[in-house]
Parts: sequence; C-alpha cells; structure tokens
Amino acid sequence: MQTQRNKMDFKGQKIYVGFDVHLKNWLVTILTEEMTHKTFSQPGSPEALYNYLVKTFPGAEYYSAYEAGFCGYWIHDTLTQLGVHSIVVNPADIPTTGKEKVNKNDTRDSVKIARSLRNGDLKPIYVPSTTTLEDRGLVRTRAALVNDQTRCKNRIKSFLYFRGIKLPEAFSNPNTHWSNRFNQWLDNIVLRDFSSKATLNAYLDQHRHLRGAVLQITKIIRGLSKTEPYKERQELLRSIPGISYLTAMTLLTELESIDRFASFDDLCSYVGLVPSTNSSGENEVIGELTPRGHPVLRSAVIESAWVAARLDPALNKSFHEYCKRMDSNKAIIRIARKLLSRIRFVLKNKKPYIFSVVK
Repeated sequence: MQTQRNKMDFKGQKIYVGFDVHLKNWLVTILTEEMTHKTFSQPGSPEALYNYLVKTFPGAEYYSAYEAGFCGYWIHDTLTQLGVHSIVVNPADIPTTGKEKVNKNDTRDSVKIARSLRNGDLKPIYVPSTTTLEDRGLVRTRAALVNDQTRCKNRIKSFLYFRGIKLPEAFSNPNTHWSNRFNQWLDNIVLRDFSSKATLNAYLDQHRHLRGAVLQITKIIRGLSKTEPYKERQELLRSIPGISYLTAMTLLTELESIDRFASFDDLCSYVGLVPSTNSSGENEVIGELTPRGHPVLRSAVIESAWVAARLDPALNKSFHEYCKRMDSNKAIIRIARKLLSRIRFVLKNKKPYIFSVVK
C-alpha cells in the first residue's frame, strides 16, 4: 500500500528573492523559475527571510539580491552563512524601464531586483572581508573627524571676521595658524559681551576635542599600518612619491586586493578616473570625469598626484607638458592615472617604486 506524501519537495528548483532594505521592514519579492510567487513586507531580519523560504520551498536552491546602501554587508554575510546564494548590487546597475523611473516605489524596486536576478542581468559588487570593513571604518572615521575639525576652524575664523577682530602680524602667514601660540592668542581674546565670549569658548572647546580625537585615531592607524596584512604593502606604496602612510592605508582598506581588477582600465573605472562619453554615429563627445566611481579613492589619488607631480621627475615632466595644452586641473587627472598605474604595479609585483625620468 502506497503512502500519500503531503510535503512538497522543491529539490533541484531555484527560487529568486529580491528585497528592498529599510530600517525596520523589507519589501520582498519571490519568483520561481516560471512564475511570481509573492510580494510582501517582512521584519528586517535575514533569519526571518530564510525561515520563510525553507518553509515554503523546502529543498530548493535560494538566490537573493539587494541594493548596496546604509545597511552594509551584514545581511549578505548572514544569508550566505545560512546557505543562500546572496549578492549585493549597485543600484545604478539594475535594469530599469522608463515607467519604473517615473513611478518608483519600494514594491517595484523589489520586483525589478528579483526579475533581474532571475534573468541573470545583475553583476554583484565586491564584498570585502569583515576585518577590512572594520579597518576601513577606522580610516574613514579619521577623515570625517578631520572634516569636522576644518569646519570648526572655519567657524572660529568667521566669528573673528564678523566682529572685526584682526589677526596679529605674527600670524599673517596661514602656516602659523592653529599652532600652540595661535591657540593661546585665541584663548586670551578679550570680548566685552558675555555671550560672545561664551560662543568663542564653545568653538575653542570643540576644536580642542576634535584635535585630540584626530591625534588619537591617527596614532591607532599608524600602529595598524605596521601590522599584518598592511605592513609590507603600505611600505611598498610609500616608495611612490606623494603616498603617505595615511594615503596608503586608505588605498589598502578601500581596495583590499589589487588582484580583483582584471586590468588597469578596470581599476581606473572603479576609482572614477575615466571620462564620460556620448557617441552617436560618427559623432563622439568625450566629457568630464564619469560621475560613477569611488569618491574616497578618487580624492586620495588626485590629492597625492599634486604632490607626486612635484617630487617625481617623470611625473613632473609629464605634468608641465600637459599644462602647455590644457588647464592644470585637467592635467592633474592624467597624472593621477599615471600615479594609479604605479600603485597597481607595486602592489601586483610586490616591488618598490624606482624613480625614473621615463614617463
């Protein structure tokens, strides 16, 4: 006598999940290979999603995708550990119809992610290791504190200018600003109004706090740069003119591995040192730098290029030749590409950079 089997078995079938992540709830769309199963809202939990998939589609292979954003990669890591084939995608790389662009909502976003995942149209972004992400957060925190410190300095100077307080002759050179003597002068400024003095003191207290925080985190990063896996690679990078240990740590934590880029063009595209193009027929217009790219890396490489253009003989020669036919701000982009090529070379070949007059 045959026994009746009530439990469904989806072994060998693939289930595709696209979801739009929010702080508390996710909009989830689930597709089978042939049909749309359901679009629904669920609590923001990878475990809850996995449990639903296992209960509804036991034995199937699960594939999921979501947009990179504020939530980072912990969702991806958790789903991967649970056995889901998870990917994280760049929102700009998700195929979108004209109607979806003008009628955007969370439900449509989850549907198009699931649809594109099933069609094989999604290219996953690179997901760094947890250790690299934490080290990257440390380096980025320092950059954020430096920006806060700069804003605080600007507020203090605006406060002085607004009240007609001129800097003494001893501080006419901007390089002397924010030295110990300059800070002592700020502390000793006499203001008649109590509120004005209280305002200035608040700014100065904030500046001292930020200065101490930047110094402390800089020491931590310096110590981190001398540990594995950074010590050898940051020393190689520092052999290149214009690359400090802070820039080296920025490059290493943002890139993680240079081997993830198949070619130099791929690296330039990732950093954002390629021009935008618009061609139709025989007409081709080459514009400014593409808006896509990695803003942290692009800024770091371009800033280093200004220093390298002075210190490296070959780059100095190239820079002056470029400046004969274009603005210096455009010339430095070409120098930045050359500098990025040197960065790639020393990391891939594990050899220090050698000064040369060859371009």
